[in-house]
Amino acid sequence: MRLERILLKISGEALGRKGQAAVDPQAADLMAEEVLAVHARGIQVGVVIGGGNILRGALFSEAGTNRATADQMGMLATVINALTLSDALERKGCGTRVLSAVEMNTVAEPFIRRRAIRHLEKGRVILLAGGTGNPYFTTDTAAALRAMEIGADALLKATKVDGVYDKDPKTNGDAKRFAQLGFDEVLHRDLRVMDATAVTLCKENGLPICVFDFFVKGNLDRIVCGEDLGTWVVPPEKEEEVR
Repeated sequence: MRLERILLKISGEALGRKGQAAVDPQAADLMAEEVLAVHARGIQVGVVIGGGNILRGALFSEAGTNRATADQMGMLATVINALTLSDALERKGCGTRVLSAVEMNTVAEPFIRRRAIRHLEKGRVILLAGGTGNPYFTTDTAAALRAMEIGADALLKATKVDGVYDKDPKTNGDAKRFAQLGFDEVLHRDLRVMDATAVTLCKENGLPICVFDFFVKGNLDRIVCGEDLGTWVVPPEKEEEVR
């Protein structure tokens, strides 16, 4: 599958320090290098990053905080992470723009679809923060939504595992990694590729998803170059392109 424009979804934990809630500048630099390698090939890159290293709205909600308020707090955390990655990219010579679904004009542009696409066409990496701008939706769903809005060829889900398995590979030595899956199978087997709302959005709009290990240096570049890595979730009409 030829990829000219991608949406990369990264968890907030990828920017954090192990065992503590924080933003690690070194992790941001390593992440920026992976994005730059792809950007240097002329591929247009949009990034949605979570905020779990700073605050998880779901955990605050479970502790008694109003769910809508907790989710809004989580949205603000994603803006901090987007600014962190934006700065790391800018220091390496790559132009960026942070666009937020939650308006905060002194630190980020508001998300406007045509403006986001124009930034991509001008060679900038766009960091799409603030989730969907609404509570009760995850950043996975925000990534699926933004990928479709900007016309991405694929949604690349960066994880700590090298694909989707039929069971937990950490506790089951006989776990099988899927090279390719259909959307219906993902939903039917509850494989947790992304949350069900995000998967359903991608299914209904024919947007392929690739789940891969982002923490192996060069994997993102290998994915866009067509190497057989990770697990692809694809609509029936694109199965042959991925094989």
